[in-house]
Amino acid sequence: MKLKYLMVLAMICALSVGLVACGSDDSDDSSSSSDSTRAKLIESNSANQAVKLKIGSKNFTEQIVLGEIYSQGLQAAGYDVTTDLNLGSETVALQALKAGEISGYPEYVSTALTSFYDTAPGDVPTNADDAFAQVQGDVEKDGLEAFPPTPFQSANAVGLLTSTADELGVKTISDLEGKSQDLKLYGSPECRQRVDCLVGLEDNYGLDFKSFTPVDIGLRYTVLDKKQADLSIVFTTDAQLGVSDEYTILEDDKGLLPAGNVVFLTDKKTVSEAGPDYQSTIEAVQSGLTEEVMQELDARVDIDKETPKAVAADYLQAAGYTE
Repeated sequence: MKLKYLMVLAMICALSVGLVACGSDDSDDSSSSSDSTRAKLIESNSANQAVKLKIGSKNFTEQIVLGEIYSQGLQAAGYDVTTDLNLGSETVALQALKAGEISGYPEYVSTALTSFYDTAPGDVPTNADDAFAQVQGDVEKDGLEAFPPTPFQSANAVGLLTSTADELGVKTISDLEGKSQDLKLYGSPECRQRVDCLVGLEDNYGLDFKSFTPVDIGLRYTVLDKKQADLSIVFTTDAQLGVSDEYTILEDDKGLLPAGNVVFLTDKKTVSEAGPDYQSTIEAVQSGLTEEVMQELDARVDIDKETPKAVAADYLQAAGYTE
């Protein structure tokens, strides 16, 4: 895993917009590399020290890693930052934001549109800019603001062991028709009410499962490994999918489970009080988060058992945002 991580750090250097260049052994380049580092390093602004921010996240690995990246970046910019990185579902997180209990948190555009503003999954724009524009318009009605999206997209997906997929002869979600009644599906507790999860699979795909069992989001692969579940709702950026062919994702052939870039949701009062460094820091630290990089950061937590805080700190330093 460490070797792969070094390769991904090289990708961060190569693909990120505005990130520090990878190190060079050529002494002639040392001056320009140093200048590049100084230009892209997050600088602490004394004007931000009086601003208190509380960054939240939902309660699974990718969200917690993102929360750490945002909070540590904002700390580097001089803000007084605390965190609440285990808020629960998107409904809980949004309520916390509206109540002023947090300053902001990362949310998926598809989740925001389908869960908060009654957009049908098939109506979620596939273009990230279009989806972002729609989210902006919707959250503004609630006195909120959405910052521009991450490069990577993530979505719910129906996952199963590759051996099970081969045995059933399924490649798409529609292939489960006539088979689902004999299959046990596991998913997060809120999956039961979500149109991009159990509700949509039943209503839009016409599937009827033998059973649906709520499970802690951290156990979505464990239940497959232990043969407790035939199918499990997973995420397309999950670490396990980037390091193993043991698992298969069924193609969402009806476009029920829309992909979603992440936007940072905050409120207009915080934006006004925090000043321009608030948004610019959020946008800067997420600019290197491609799908491959996000899978790798998730893997270091879920597979290598490193802490999200340490993984976020390594990412920010390797990308040149912090020293």
